[in-house]
Amino acid sequence: MAGRGKALIFCSASNTIDPKYNQAARELVRAACLHGYDIVSGGTIKGTMRHVAEEAEAMGAVHEGILPRFMQGLEYPGLTRTIWTGTMSERKELMREGTDLAIALPGGIGTLDEFFETFTLARLGRYHGKVIVFNFDGYYDDLRGLLAGMVEHGMLDQESFEMVSFPATVEEFEKLI
Repeated sequence: MAGRGKALIFCSASNTIDPKYNQAARELVRAACLHGYDIVSGGTIKGTMRHVAEEAEAMGAVHEGILPRFMQGLEYPGLTRTIWTGTMSERKELMREGTDLAIALPGGIGTLDEFFETFTLARLGRYHGKVIVFNFDGYYDDLRGLLAGMVEHGMLDQESFEMVSFPATVEEFEKLI
């Protein structure tokens, strides 16, 4: 890859998830870095975000963490660049800026919020990167089914549904990038 791209990672801030999700996140971040991507994330020391940050740092990637000011004190200390925002909405907007990929790792409602907003913006032509949902261990099978059901009921067109990729392994992810 000529130059470096930017991969945006949406993920869990929970410290109580099964460690297999954090290990899968590390493997995906490693693969993205090896394919020439730098990382943009929520940038905290919590949950999977910490594992994303540690792996990006270990890979020598540029890692921008974007945090709202109320999270001051939770920023990962090894970030290449820390950007502070006033609100969560501003955070999401800045996270997407200039990225080539938006990847939802297994996560909770914050991850879903970030995914759905990004997917909506992609449908409206306002986000031009690839939208990827890392369906490790079938975590997002129900989400994929929900979106497929929306297509079936006429609430989402097939072309829009196909804007989202659901790789289940790092190898499938690598084929997309």
